[in-house]
Amino acid sequence: MVYKATDSKPRRPNAQRQQLEARILRAAEKAFARTGFNGTAMEAIAESVGISKQNLIYYFPNKETLYRRVLQNTLELWTEKMAFSEDDDASPAQIIEHYIRGKLQMSYENPDGSKVFAHEVINGAPILKDFMISHLKPQFEKDLKLVRRWSDAGLIKNIAPEHLFFTIWAATQTYADFATQIQVLMGKRKLTRNDFNEAANFLTNMVLNGIVANPDKS
Repeated sequence: MVYKATDSKPRRPNAQRQQLEARILRAAEKAFARTGFNGTAMEAIAESVGISKQNLIYYFPNKETLYRRVLQNTLELWTEKMAFSEDDDASPAQIIEHYIRGKLQMSYENPDGSKVFAHEVINGAPILKDFMISHLKPQFEKDLKLVRRWSDAGLIKNIAPEHLFFTIWAATQTYADFATQIQVLMGKRKLTRNDFNEAANFLTNMVLNGIVANPDKS
């Protein structure tokens, strides 16, 4: 075949391209987290990566395309953590604890992504709204049905399940979105994994004691 002799050669350039794209996305995520979409310049992102603006535009032709990609990457990471476990053998307490710890893990490991998401939502979610309706809302409604089944079965108190999720999201994402405030108040230069573990323990106990009659046996 005509292309047989070159079949194995394109892999290295592809790998190099992926590595550079990853560096660009990390730099863009950090920039968007600090200054938002409007306050971020393509020149600044290119400079932080160590490439020219022209080279950056070769990979991402405009700022909106780059911003969309950063949001997409963040949501792909979050999608798994934004759903309750489907383990039929797990109790409500176990599922809720796993969910809280997963959300806090994302805040610890990907704080800039959380901040970009927060900027987007605060500004009315002009880029994300359609995705939230098509992808996040169906999963959200599925999780609401599960919580209602727990309530009907007497496994948890009769609650408004929507506010259970809103409370968990607010409590877990604040450790990323408002990390500076927490650091100042706790007298720390940076929050550690142990800080997040302590937060997970506290939030899990608070939520379960509020909605589960007997958290240890549910």
